[in-house]
Amino acid sequence: MTKLIPGAALIYERVNGTVYARYRDPPHNTIPRWVIGGTADSLAMENIFSFSEWQEMIQLAKKHQTLKNELDKLKMIYYICRESK
Repeated sequence: MTKLIPGAALIYERVNGTVYARYRDPPHNTIPRWVIGGTADSLAMENIFSFSEWQEMIQLAKKHQTLKNELDKLKMIYYICRESK
């Protein structure tokens, strides 16, 4: 978002440490919300998930085989993508 609409009311939302803004009233309320800030942790991975969530996933994968399997698949996809640059 580069320019705000003068006089249009905004709503601010915080989700997992990331702060978003969006327009409150029609017709502008159809414009998707945009990131306006947040904690470094929440913004670290392009809003996919925070670093602390990533660490928690790694810990949970030690107890849950399904999550471990999916993270292994993700790692393989990452390696393939990295090699194909």
